[in-house]
Amino acid sequence: MRDRAKLQFARSLRREMTDAERLLWYHLRNRQLMGVKFRRQHPVGPFVVDFLSLEARLVVEVDGSQHSAGVDAGRTRFLERRGFRMLRLWNHDVLVRTEQVLEAIHAALAAPPPRRH
Repeated sequence: MRDRAKLQFARSLRREMTDAERLLWYHLRNRQLMGVKFRRQHPVGPFVVDFLSLEARLVVEVDGSQHSAGVDAGRTRFLERRGFRMLRLWNHDVLVRTEQVLEAIHAALAAPPPRRH
């Protein structure tokens, strides 16, 4: 996907966020969690990730039933090779266990960032 097409795709994903993504963005935006800046629906290589903190090298993916384990594994390998940590959350957990999800993100942010491979 070319850069311009990828940016347009990311913009469309921002407009069409799931309820779980909207709720999580409410808690992550404007440096509300530990003062860390997050971006939403952000292009990284050939992928568009749900939430990304460049400074913490953390990617947060909110998955529903449509996600494929094989595709997700390839995406995870790609991002980890570039020095990102991955935190995968289920839509249901974001909606029902919001505090625990925020605690998991907090713990991931508190851990030292990985070294790039």
